[in-house]
Amino acid sequence: MNPNTNTAMLATMTKSEARNFEKPDEVRTFPKGRLELITIGGATIGRGIFEPGWRWSTSVMPIAKTKSCEAPHFQYHVAGILHVVMDDGTEYDLKPGDVSLLPSGHDAWTVGDEAAIVIDFQGMVDYASGTHKH
Repeated sequence: MNPNTNTAMLATMTKSEARNFEKPDEVRTFPKGRLELITIGGATIGRGIFEPGWRWSTSVMPIAKTKSCEAPHFQYHVAGILHVVMDDGTEYDLKPGDVSLLPSGHDAWTVGDEAAIVIDFQGMVDYASGTHKH
């Protein structure tokens, strides 16, 4: 993200806001996972919770109807391990404290017996909604 974009967004803010994922605006569920969405300052932020055994290609692909996830993600990884394989073969094990930028074209799955939890600042508005490519 361009630092000037952040500065421009902050300059246009006129009031303070505080939100909490314990009271999301919307919750979308899919096999072995869920997405909680909040809107703040005109932006939609998602918290993805991916239970052990979750995999995009088996849990979300049937909803998205694409060969791989086409939603771009800009994420902070809170808990668990998420293994990502990009369509070009690049692979990542993303752990708590990691920040990832994933363009369209990937599969992902939870590793181990702990849920993977991510905060996504981009790409979750239409995720698992059945109305957009994921």
